This record gives sequence, structure tokens and C-alpha cells, in this order.
Amino acid sequence: MYGASSFAADGDKLFAPCVACHGDKGQGNAALNAPAIAGQDAAYIERQLLNFRNRRRGVQESDVFGAQMQAAATALADDAAIAKVAGFVANLPKTVNAAPAPGNLHNGNNLYQGKCGACHGGAAEGNPALKAPRLAGLDASYIKRQFAYFRDGVRGTDPKDTPGRQMAMMAKTLATERDLDDIIAFIHRQGRPK
Repeated sequence: MYGASSFAADGDKLFAPCVACHGDKGQGNAALNAPAIAGQDAAYIERQLLNFRNRRRGVQESDVFGAQMQAAATALADDAAIAKVAGFVANLPKTVNAAPAPGNLHNGNNLYQGKCGACHGGAAEGNPALKAPRLAGLDASYIKRQFAYFRDGVRGTDPKDTPGRQMAMMAKTLATERDLDDIIAFIHRQGRPK
């Protein structure tokens, strides 16, 4: 549905303001708290931009970065512009973590497969059919922040955000911060050259 040629002309122009935070290749910038978005499923990017624009995400006072994204999403003129940006981003080469996070990979694999893999894919590749994003390629601080947002009711509370509400429920099932670190260590090993 989202071919490279159909979105290249307008998508790259509409993506230009995003470069300041997300990078010219969508690789993200942890120093700016901007996640890697390159190669993420277009429908997921589109849904998140609409969530920001429609105030389903980034409305809690503690979500400063979400509030910044609300402004950016509002700057996109209409749904067609959001779809073009999403299509462009989806066609960018996927990111890989330069320095994987440390952790217990055995525990991380077990926890990930038991709690995350059914939705996000066995190798954190994402699952568009379940509206679950790709996690491989995201930096540890972003994953931790979003996980805490889901767990603490900062994200995933809007009744119209069904996938977010599902994630908010799941975030409450992880016992310790150490377990999250181990899951992130596992996620960071995914999508890497063997």
C-alpha cells in the first residue's frame, strides 16, 4: 500500500521538519528523546501522528516530549499529509542499535517471548496485523520511558486508543525494573547483523 515512489515526492518534503529531532534518516536522537522511526510500519506511524494531533497521546503534564509531538503533528495540514509522512518513514532503512544495552539475555528472551513476543513479534520486528510496533532499533531510554508511561497511566488511557490500552494493561504485568532491562537487552540484539 505504501510504495516508495508514491510517497517520495511529498513525503520527503513533509518529513523535513521532523529531521531536527528524528534525524535525516529517521534514526532518532536519544539526546533529544526522539525515537528512531525509520522502517516503522506506516499504519503505526500514521496512527500515532493522529493520536498526537487528536490529543489521545501527549496530554498528560508529565509527557513533555509528547506535548512537543502534538505541536508537530498539528502542523501537518491534514490526514493526507500524515499518510504521506508515514509512508515516507516506513520506506526508510530500519535502524539498528549501535551499542546494545546490557542485561541477562536468557531472562530477557524468556520474559520477552512470554509477555511481548505474541504482539510485537518473536524478534521485536513488530506485527502490523496486531497494530504492534517494531521495537528493535529503539534506544533503551525511549523504551523505558514509554513503558513507564503505559504502566503509570500517562499513555494508553484514551478509550479510542485500543492498542494503547492493551499495552497499558500488559505494562502492569512486569515485576521489576531489572526484568525490563533484560527485555531491552534482548530487544537490542534483534535485527543486528549476525
